[in-house]
Amino acid sequence: QVQLAESGGGLVQAGGSLRLSCTVSGRTFNRYTMDAMGWFRQAPGKERDFVAGTRWSRDSSVYADSVKGRFTISRDNAKNTVYLEMNSLKPEDTAVYYCAASRGLPSNERAFYDYWGQGTQVTVSS
Repeated sequence: QVQLAESGGGLVQAGGSLRLSCTVSGRTFNRYTMDAMGWFRQAPGKERDFVAGTRWSRDSSVYADSVKGRFTISRDNAKNTVYLEMNSLKPEDTAVYYCAASRGLPSNERAFYDYWGQGTQVTVSS
């Protein structure tokens, strides 16, 4: 079993910042076989969209165009934790944010991810 637990969401004014965390645990979790990690978000009535991705094994990251230059994904292998630093937040960033783990290669497609967290709400007021 693999569990992902997100934290750090909340209410923030436009222009503010938040840092989300995602800690991975479980008897069958292995960073080598589950190398790719991603953040997705889902606004009410919309699809769950890719936000950012990284890998445990190397310093690589990829971002959706809508968050480039504002969001930063990072990870702490010793803590099995992935972070999403979000700056210059906009009302359109309001969504439930999910982290996900993949046994495959990094992807911006949610179908490629095998395990998901429960999500954390981010609300940006104007």
